[in-house]
Amino acid sequence: MSYMKAAVFVEPGRIVVESKPIPSPGPLDALIRITTTTICGTDVHILKGEYPVAKGLTIGHEPVGVIEKLGSAVQGYAEGQRVIAGAITPGGHSAACMCGCSSQDGGFNSSGYQALGGWRFGNTIDGCQAEYVLVPDAMVNLCPVPDELTDEQVLMCPDIMSTGFGGAESGQIRIGDTVAVFAQGPIGLCATAGAKMSGATTIITVDGIARRLEVSRSCGADITLNFREVDPVAEIMRLTAGRGVDVAIEALGTQGTFESALRVLRPGGTLSSLGVYSSDLTIPLGAFAAGLGDHRIVTTLCPGGKERMRRLVSVIRSGRVDLTAMVTHRYRLDDIVEAYDLFAHQRDGVLKVAITP
Repeated sequence: MSYMKAAVFVEPGRIVVESKPIPSPGPLDALIRITTTTICGTDVHILKGEYPVAKGLTIGHEPVGVIEKLGSAVQGYAEGQRVIAGAITPGGHSAACMCGCSSQDGGFNSSGYQALGGWRFGNTIDGCQAEYVLVPDAMVNLCPVPDELTDEQVLMCPDIMSTGFGGAESGQIRIGDTVAVFAQGPIGLCATAGAKMSGATTIITVDGIARRLEVSRSCGADITLNFREVDPVAEIMRLTAGRGVDVAIEALGTQGTFESALRVLRPGGTLSSLGVYSSDLTIPLGAFAAGLGDHRIVTTLCPGGKERMRRLVSVIRSGRVDLTAMVTHRYRLDDIVEAYDLFAHQRDGVLKVAITP
């Protein structure tokens, strides 16, 4: 039996690099040799014990790599081919997939509804912070990477780009819209880029870190607001002459940012929520116009599958969006514990960390 290195959840507060058997693909699977991956905020929630996973599970859900071995029934791919797979890996045949919401594949089980649906890597199956990962339903999930694109150019496609763009798409941004994006971490930055791609002509972003606001401008922001210096709700209403924004995107997952996003909406505007919330939300009566303001509140889980990945890779390949500035730090897999400490404590201006086995 052959073995590989993998970042494994041991207990709350401990993720360590251990040796694990290299998995063998079933008929519909593909074994991918990881060339680059990264750490997500969700991984930090796992590390802290705020999101429960099984002990011994390999963490990570953002794979870029090379096909090492294909399952016997997989067609249309070749060993040695560079590929990515989305963080969400739908099977393509569930009720959720048939209803056109493949990100929620696997939503119902004997315990009730699982809000995180088709998220399997590093959640219910071994993930990709390892030398190898087994991709289920390979023909549904593998997307080829063009030779001219680097790993870091497509590294954001599996999760944060798909999620951020999904927030803009769910908000149904139209040409000429005014959009506010609350929080400019990796997801919020991608939401800003997605709003620009969707046709918004005035994009206002909010954060408390000056460097993130600088990056925000490169992603498409027209106006940046530091909430440590101004009241973002009051300033957005002033900037829009009291009209409010057409779409507000919440990209942090707190009561404060959710409420602020709601308060800056125009009548009939849309709040597009991307944040993962850890407690109940309260909807203030006035901001919600007592339910009579024709507002829409929509949520999005990172869309996955090979067609979604193909479209995102196409955006990168076109040069319309460049997200490589988000990779601020690089570590080897052997040093991933140090990378987790940096990322979890948001030191040294970190946005995303590239991990290479």
